[in-house]
Amino acid sequence: MGWHPADMNHAEVLLIGGRAGVGKSTVAWEVSAQLRSVEAAHAVLEGDLMGQVHPAPEGDPHRAGITERNLTAVWSNFAELGYRRLIYTNTVSVLPESAAMFERAMGTDVRIVRILLTASDATTYGRLSGREIGSELDREVANSVRKARLLGERSPADTVRVATDGRKVTDIAREVVAVTGWGDPMGPAVRPGPSWS
Repeated sequence: MGWHPADMNHAEVLLIGGRAGVGKSTVAWEVSAQLRSVEAAHAVLEGDLMGQVHPAPEGDPHRAGITERNLTAVWSNFAELGYRRLIYTNTVSVLPESAAMFERAMGTDVRIVRILLTASDATTYGRLSGREIGSELDREVANSVRKARLLGERSPADTVRVATDGRKVTDIAREVVAVTGWGDPMGPAVRPGPSWS
């Protein structure tokens, strides 16, 4: 018998959003490292990879459908193994319209924690120019500026904003973990339920 989203009782998702070059992936992996250090069970997904196909599927120009299908499939595997916490990175994942996808994929009672990483134009330009060595730097910089404005205006009131300018990733991640409450080794869901068989 397969897993169904209705079977999920206490799923939690940490959404790490923010403009390109703000440090979403770097922070997510450090959050994961800090959670591993206290044996707090979790999974990590780079949301951008869930819809990384070309050309876009027919009828799905923004790749939202394929992203949700992949999220649902991958989460079902994690959930079958007993995982209840997911770290998910994606630029606009913190926006209100994204919540429905996580509710469908992880269960309607999923606890959603939104973190919006922020950084100045100068900081993100420096990071992007070091990362984008191909032909897409100008496009990435322009998109980053546009998305920063969009995220600043449209992120819900419960979104916690965390500045990344001039800070160590370990300190940023510690702040994020504190927001989730997942770093407490005495808390629930420290280890996944079923073991490998």
